[in-house]
Order: sequence, then structure tokens, then C-alpha cells
Amino acid sequence: MASRRISVPVEHITQSIVVLRGQKVLLDAQLAALYGVATKALLQAVRRNRERFPHDFMVRLTGAEWAALRSQFVTSNAQRGGRRYLPYGFTEQGVAMLSSVLKSNRAIAVNIQIMRAFVRMRALLASNKELASRLDELEARLEKRLTSHDRTIATILSAIRQLMIPSPPKRRPIGFTADLEKGWR
Repeated sequence: MASRRISVPVEHITQSIVVLRGQKVLLDAQLAALYGVATKALLQAVRRNRERFPHDFMVRLTGAEWAALRSQFVTSNAQRGGRRYLPYGFTEQGVAMLSSVLKSNRAIAVNIQIMRAFVRMRALLASNKELASRLDELEARLEKRLTSHDRTIATILSAIRQLMIPSPPKRRPIGFTADLEKGWR
């Protein structure tokens, strides 16, 4: 029972979760490290229980996806003896199913932490969506106010520009002019 007290920080697990094809997944090598087993042993347990892992629980990465993710992780080069096959990504349901396949106390304890990490990420995403919708609503209200204010400001600026146009000066004409209407005096 002492091994159930094994603790993996939820933040560490949360940082390991990647979004792949619109789903949050953990890669097989990361899960194996968390469970304290070799990646080969984890995948062998999955192969023995293939019916427990439908396509929405576990996905195989494409070469392009793996190349894009490889730069984010410190992994060895395939030409130098590193990983020679494409990894699997396990969704939240796939990770839950792994706890029934890997029956060690460490697997159970780590699996509980992983489930908490997924729940925390869901809560953060929900709060971010709520915040984003509130910001959109505020922006819409501000746009309405700004358009009426903009019209008022434009009117004021137009009036100021009209005042800035100099009126033609009232000058006395050059030379002798006679005001014929008044006549001679």
C-alpha cells in the first residue's frame, strides 16, 4: 500500500499533454515513464488487450505529426539508435483503460493523478471560454458606444475644421474707387 502514495505533480502531467487532431493526448513514452515501465512493455500490454483500445482511445501519430512534436521533446535521432516507429497517443479514456491493463499499484496511483490533470485542463479551458465570451460581449458594447461617440467626435472635428478655414480678409481695394451709389459730395 506504500506504493499508492507515489506522487507525480499534476503540473508535470499537464505539461505533457499535447493536442493532437483536436484531442488532448499523452504519448506512449511519457505514459511509460510515468508508470515506471518500458515503452515496449506498455505497448505490449496494449497489444494483448487490443479490444479495450478503440480508435478514439488511442491514435497512432503520422510521420508529420511526430516530426512536429519531436522538436518539442528531447528525443534521440532515429539514425543514432533512437525510436524507430511512430508513437501512439492515448486520450483520457485510453489512459483510464490503461489502468485496467497495467495492474501495478504505481499504475493506479499515477492514473489517478493523470485523471486529475485532465479534469484541471478541462476546467481551465471552460473558464477561458467563459472569459473569452465576456470579452466579446464587452467589445460589442464598446463598439456600439464608440460608433455613436465617433459620430459626435467627427461632427466636432468638422466644425473645428470649418472654423480653421480663414475667411477672406476685408481689404480696401487698391487705387481710387468711387462709390457711385452715394454720389459726389
